[in-house]
Amino acid sequence: MKIKTLSSQRFPTTLPWMLPIVLVLLFVAVLIWLPWQAQRMETNERQEQLIADTLWVEQALQFQLNRHQESLSNIAEDFASGKVSVEVLKARLNLYATNNHEIGELALWDVRDKLVASNIESGTKSPPNSLIEALQSNANFTQKLHKASCVKSQQQVATLYCRFPLFRDTTYLTSVTVSYRLQTLLDETVPWWFAQENEISLLDQDEKILAKRAAAGAGKNVYTHNRALDFPQLSLSLHTNSTKAEPKLLSNLLVVSVVLLSLGLVWSLIALWRDINRRLQAEGALRKEAMFRAAMENSLITGLRARDMEGRLTYVNPSFCKMLGFPAEELIGKLPPMPYWAPEEITEYENRFAQILTGTVQPEGFETIYQRANGERFPVLIYESPLVDENGKQTGWMSSILDVSELKRAQELSRQQEEKLHQNARLATMGEMASMLAHELNQPLAAISSYATGALNILKQSDQVNTLSLTDALEKTTQQAQRAAQVIRSVHQFVKKREASRALFHIQTLLQSVMPLIALQAQSAHIHVQYQIDPDLPEVFGDQVLIEQVILNLTRNAIEAMHDVAYAKRQMQIHAHLIADPHLPHSRSLLVQVIDQGHGIAPEVAEQLFSPFFSTKAAGMGMGLNICRTAIEFHGGSLKYRANPAGGTVFEFTLPCDAHKDDLHKE
Repeated sequence: MKIKTLSSQRFPTTLPWMLPIVLVLLFVAVLIWLPWQAQRMETNERQEQLIADTLWVEQALQFQLNRHQESLSNIAEDFASGKVSVEVLKARLNLYATNNHEIGELALWDVRDKLVASNIESGTKSPPNSLIEALQSNANFTQKLHKASCVKSQQQVATLYCRFPLFRDTTYLTSVTVSYRLQTLLDETVPWWFAQENEISLLDQDEKILAKRAAAGAGKNVYTHNRALDFPQLSLSLHTNSTKAEPKLLSNLLVVSVVLLSLGLVWSLIALWRDINRRLQAEGALRKEAMFRAAMENSLITGLRARDMEGRLTYVNPSFCKMLGFPAEELIGKLPPMPYWAPEEITEYENRFAQILTGTVQPEGFETIYQRANGERFPVLIYESPLVDENGKQTGWMSSILDVSELKRAQELSRQQEEKLHQNARLATMGEMASMLAHELNQPLAAISSYATGALNILKQSDQVNTLSLTDALEKTTQQAQRAAQVIRSVHQFVKKREASRALFHIQTLLQSVMPLIALQAQSAHIHVQYQIDPDLPEVFGDQVLIEQVILNLTRNAIEAMHDVAYAKRQMQIHAHLIADPHLPHSRSLLVQVIDQGHGIAPEVAEQLFSPFFSTKAAGMGMGLNICRTAIEFHGGSLKYRANPAGGTVFEFTLPCDAHKDDLHKE
């Protein structure tokens, strides 16, 4: 166990020392291998260049000979077609031989293989150099008259004789014979630059030199190459022998190589170390970011989808698939209409999709209905935003989808709870007014009792009834009874439980119905109430009982705010005016103000004034102003407050007058 521990401890320390040794050995091996490899590479390069140049010369020779064959065949074709006479034919042959120095003798033969014309005049030919005699003495020409064939000369001057027959369909018409001076052919075809670096020769099958060109002397037999030249019934070869010797290394090549290799080794190690570190850091950061993104997308409860400019789905996250009940492979690549579109909402989807394609979609979210794979409908909230690549070009649209089913249920539950809070608030208000109500009812009841007793005494004291006194007593009794009944009806209408309902009503009528209740609260606190209500105010569409509750809560708060001020300043004003809606042009709103001259609102209280369960009263629930604001916003208005210049606070709310019933019910 100790030995294994020591070995494991020693190995990490010896490894850094072994690395430089390995590098030095590798460096020495490279120094030995480099000159040899450089020489070998240069040798291979020269050999490859020689092969390429030889191939080029071979193609040039073949092209020149093919050109001659094609041109002579055209001359024979003209003769066979009767387009030219013998004299013209002879002139053309003479001209062609004059323009091409490598051509020696030309002859045209008829269908019976009799000489028709030649570029050699009859008086000047001398055997055995005569083309005719050379052809007649060669077996290839006499035995295969109607086949293309070539033979080489047996004389001292290397000459190539070729015969090219001319056929029309399968009928033999004529033939052309030509002799090539091989030495002249090499001199005319091989370029000077190639001859300066190479010795080039034409060899027969026995490797006998027929022609040779060597402008820079004999070849060194270091770089050589042979190319076969194929002729009809004859094979020649093109032999190239370079005049270059084996490559020699420069005297300072080793020193330069050592310096360059050393610098390159040091630089490459540093660069490699930096590059590896950067690459590892980049890969680690990329891996962490990819894992974080994947974990974030998989943990989101919000559905995500991406679409291209044509509306095709290109990406969906697991939450989106789970929300709809469709696997990702059934959604990726889909074009509208989508499988999760509800049939009854197809028109809305198409309109929204058209807005997205035209770029007119608004950044705020919108609600719609989607359909799960099992056919269940559920509400969703969708936010659309452009999808932009790294170049700033829009490539599609990114959407986030929220399933708001639970939110809708929570909103419905909250609405029911708010209705209960409204009812409880009305009952709490009623409890506070109980003592004032008893005092207010005692006065008309006591008056009714006094007037009734007086009427009875009048009837008892005289047999002849005083009609005027009795009528006056009974009328006052009736007035007091109606007064008590009005108070009771107002209280009953206020506290009875009912469902929220909307209807058109006049604010003047509403204020008249709550005036007795406001008066009950104001009289006990010795507060004077003033009303300023514009005439001919338009009707308001809403829940009259909710607006009554808001007014009663605001007036009760105003009365309580003036509890400690002097009696002369206990003034409360209730105003109702028609104003223009600042948020909606060409629309009107009803402004209702409750103005007191109390102690005002402290800054620390103002921050939480509308917060639930916040109250400055010892026994308060902290829901009054929050309920009031919820009720006003439910009608499309707003509840605000500001300081009263004369001291105290002004609470005011607005209600839209031109809102349509359908607009108020829109979700």
